[in-house]
Amino acid sequence: MTAASPEKGRPGGAAAVAVIGAGPAGLFAAECLAGAGCAVTVFDRMPSPARKLLIAGRGGLNLTHSEPLDAFLPRYGAAHDWLEAAIRAFPPEALRRWCEDLGQPTFTGSSGRVFPTAFKAAPLLRAWLRRLDALGVRLRPRHRWTGWDRQGRLLFEPEGAEAFAWRADATLLALGGASWPRLGSDAAWVPVLRDAGIAISPLRPANAGFTLDWSPLFRERAAGEPLKRIALHFEGRTARGEAVVTAEGLEGGVFYALSAPLREAIALRGEAVPQLDLRPDLPAEDVLRRLSAPRRGQSLSNFLRKTLALPPVAIGLLREAAREAPDSLSEPARLAGLVKALPLRLTGIRPIERAISSAGGIGREALDANFMLRRRPGIFAAGEMLDWEAPTGGYLLQACFSTGRAAAEGMQHWLRLPETVPPVP
Repeated sequence: MTAASPEKGRPGGAAAVAVIGAGPAGLFAAECLAGAGCAVTVFDRMPSPARKLLIAGRGGLNLTHSEPLDAFLPRYGAAHDWLEAAIRAFPPEALRRWCEDLGQPTFTGSSGRVFPTAFKAAPLLRAWLRRLDALGVRLRPRHRWTGWDRQGRLLFEPEGAEAFAWRADATLLALGGASWPRLGSDAAWVPVLRDAGIAISPLRPANAGFTLDWSPLFRERAAGEPLKRIALHFEGRTARGEAVVTAEGLEGGVFYALSAPLREAIALRGEAVPQLDLRPDLPAEDVLRRLSAPRRGQSLSNFLRKTLALPPVAIGLLREAAREAPDSLSEPARLAGLVKALPLRLTGIRPIERAISSAGGIGREALDANFMLRRRPGIFAAGEMLDWEAPTGGYLLQACFSTGRAAAEGMQHWLRLPETVPPVP
């Protein structure tokens, strides 16, 4: 075991800061700290930074959401009061200005979601890495963090090289959760922190698909088919949007929006039974009136297609719901009830490795108001490794940026630096 030389961590006598994790939370904290004069080194076990950001942005990088904060903050559920100060200090408007300052203007889509005008993540990341390089931030890829030695130094195992210890004046952990482990978030930090006496809530899938017991025929015909302009209801909550049928069940925005209560219901009772509205734009009485009209020799599929503009996949779902009593679909009242409130018996949630994000992690009781670990002074945490979750729609990235900035500010207070984190742009 070798120790990093002091001069490597302290050029010019600046405070030496280690950031472990090169995702959005870690890189943004690194930018803030380097801008305040710290000597920042970012370690990551992957060969290149922000891999999950790049993959998430392939179909369009959803940075944040344009809705007012009073509607935005409740998206974080039980954690909204914990995250509120950090998000108000660096809100969606500030994140958009930061992007524009990097030469990446943004636009608001029809759903209220905010994207870079370039749409993809790669141009934004390239501009960001250039800024970090100009600020003197050093990136050390292929370095796995394994904990601390008896002197409190950080321990690293670089790929293809000898393990070493690194002394930092302050450290930020921004190692992500447990979703998409092939991109870097493998949750290897969980046993390290537990061994240090830090309470960790179990990591669970969030924004994931759910499993249903499809008939073989429906699975064969419908897997991959989209469900558009639908609504999902569960325990007094409603989500509108889209979903897609998979061979295992269903996934998509309406399920992500309700993933927390659905997941918890399955864990408690072994199943969750939300209701799917296939025509949320039509009142129930209007649906019944249309379905009460004579069929005039039309098949059920043609009748539903012409009367309610239902696509084949939606008609297939109606048949799935009536598998035990297919003749009941000839009754207008029964059929209308299924169109407006089709029960879905969800029996499980897809594995965390297939989830967009994860719930669980370091709880608020383990951190002080500055995002520092109470049992490890000088060690801070931010991003998805904290115990919060949110639906897709820009809320995930926003909280990563906001907590990264809040932790950077906490680190400066800890270091008693004369300057503060650079102001919100």
